[in-house]
Amino acid sequence: MAVERATVNPWSWSVEMGYNQGEIVSGHTRTLYCAGQTAMSGEGKPQHDGDMAAQLALSLDNLEAVLAEGGMALANLVRLNVYTTDVDLLFQHYGVLASRLGAAGVAPATTMLGVTRLAIPTLMVELEGTAVG
Repeated sequence: MAVERATVNPWSWSVEMGYNQGEIVSGHTRTLYCAGQTAMSGEGKPQHDGDMAAQLALSLDNLEAVLAEGGMALANLVRLNVYTTDVDLLFQHYGVLASRLGAAGVAPATTMLGVTRLAIPTLMVELEGTAVG
């Protein structure tokens, strides 16, 4: 059975910012809940201390790696939670995230939260996704 997606947007402003308010998914047989992905190397070492753009890019790379291992891709994302220790700084580099999601043709329902810190103090952003396929 093919996955069917329908966006739920009572307002258009969120689409202009690159995300949908909600997504109805039907016909799926698999759901992948991804743990929060950060700027960690393959050996589990934090990377890019103090560089939000590089941390965001590596967090996305790591999210894509988890999705790929599960037989999915960014295009399968239906939910994305973004946690950051500096919302203003993240917005300065949000194009890194928006361009990758746009290239994948996806605008998942998204929540961004400013947090005091992440599990490792030098990390500034964490991406947690849910994908269906």
